[in-house]
Amino acid sequence: MKGLTGNSRIIKVSEDFSDGIDEAKEVFLSGGVVAFPTESFYGLAVNPMDEAAVDQLFRLKQREADQPILLLIPDIKSLDAYVLDVNETARSLIKKHWPGGLTMLFKARPAISPRLTAGTGKIGLRLSSHPTATALARSVNSAITGTSANISGKSPCTSALEVYESFREGILILDGGVTAGGKGSTILDVTIDPPGIIREGMISALELGLG
Repeated sequence: MKGLTGNSRIIKVSEDFSDGIDEAKEVFLSGGVVAFPTESFYGLAVNPMDEAAVDQLFRLKQREADQPILLLIPDIKSLDAYVLDVNETARSLIKKHWPGGLTMLFKARPAISPRLTAGTGKIGLRLSSHPTATALARSVNSAITGTSANISGKSPCTSALEVYESFREGILILDGGVTAGGKGSTILDVTIDPPGIIREGMISALELGLG
């Protein structure tokens, strides 16, 4: 396994990110897996452009091939690197709800692995409001995978210790404290008109103007 071998390790993230992020960057860029906190649960980050890393993520989570993986981007301007089109509806929602708990489905650029889109040609993207998640993405200057840190079908983790108990080998865990839990991000397909809610999460249909 690339990136990190042996037992998983937990690193406490300092407020200025001087502790944790640099080491996480090295693991990420070498094809490894990094766990990190988000607005709701802990997530698992690999390089979405590294097919071997993506395969490793699916094996680690025991995830079926028909389940897509969303991406967290470092900033709004990087959106165009991963999607073919951002329509006016999407731009309006971005202004209102990013950074935050809204994942939007866009038409993916050809370079995006079909493993991430589950063969649909659509990729879910979000700009997280959690400082650690965004710091990690910015440190590598690219999108990171944002799937929840859990074995598929089991409850997502809200602490670094829970992540460690789930994945005892081969990952680096950034301890950013206990996350809020509750609902995950809302998933909205903006490739159709009107947009369709795939999963209603922390942002309601009413808040999206679709209620």
